[in-house]
Amino acid sequence: MTRRVQTLITGVVTLVVLAVALVFLPLPYVALVPGPTVNTIGDYQDKPVIVVDGKEVNQSAGNLNLTTVGVQDQITIFQAIAGWFSDDMAIVPRETVYPPDKTRDETDKENRTQYVESENSAIAAALSYLGYPQKVVVVEPRDGVALKAGDAIEAVNGQPTPNVDALAAVMSQIPPGTAVTVAFLSDGQPQQATVTTNEPPAGDGRSGSLLGIVVGDRYYAGFSVSFSQNDIGGPSAGLMLTLGIINLVGPEPIIDDEFIAGTGTISPDGAVGPIGGIRFKLKRATSVGAELFLTPADNCAEAMIDPPEGAPTLAKVSNLNEALAAIEKFRAGEDVPTC
Repeated sequence: MTRRVQTLITGVVTLVVLAVALVFLPLPYVALVPGPTVNTIGDYQDKPVIVVDGKEVNQSAGNLNLTTVGVQDQITIFQAIAGWFSDDMAIVPRETVYPPDKTRDETDKENRTQYVESENSAIAAALSYLGYPQKVVVVEPRDGVALKAGDAIEAVNGQPTPNVDALAAVMSQIPPGTAVTVAFLSDGQPQQATVTTNEPPAGDGRSGSLLGIVVGDRYYAGFSVSFSQNDIGGPSAGLMLTLGIINLVGPEPIIDDEFIAGTGTISPDGAVGPIGGIRFKLKRATSVGAELFLTPADNCAEAMIDPPEGAPTLAKVSNLNEALAAIEKFRAGEDVPTC
């Protein structure tokens, strides 16, 4: 075999190896696609999305769907090329979704934490809208004491404790080791318990004593609202979770058999914030037959860029009240403020 033939064969083999690597090795990109959509007043993964204990919930035949963006990792060159020419996919650098200084598990954990924070904000926004008061609510109870998580402390030794600051002021006047009477609400019913106070930790700087119970200023309704564990991440479900809670525990349902979807972060005061991936969320909502899509005001411009055929009405909302008003107008057949 001549040297020229050897060189030619080596070159061909090298090209073949490179071509195979190019085809099968993952690229440093991910594909963004329409993700799952979940009815907040229904079940997901065989469990209710919103769990209410201590109160009978309203029944609705309709949908209040949160929407998500799916991420396809480890994509090949063929998938990337297909994505660049697809309206249902976007190819973006992997580092925009998974920062290079964090593992994928760490990023997924952060997304899950953001979702849990959005759940807490949704509870606060919903209960505030429904007129429930803020009280000193037990977050972590103390062993051997009758108070449980979710109970609301009303007074200590007869002195009212309407908020955490008031409780701290009362406790600052009570020596450690004192048996005090704690008046509290449990499942909406007045109760009393005797608690022996603890000494503050060394160097804490606080005078007096502590109940040894972790508490916080939270809305109290006499019933509990929680969420089933699932694989959804990120903060963008906040608005739809809030609407789901209001539909379930409000004086009456906010929908009947309508199919409403949407997205947006929620703050405890009801402000609706922008999110990412609005086009993919709108595509998924369209594909499942949503009639109205609640759109954060700051996402309206992007949502209106080439919306999918048959897209639902895009209601423009900047806070919880506007979202509820849009649903009410839609149900009544009236014009809804749109993007």
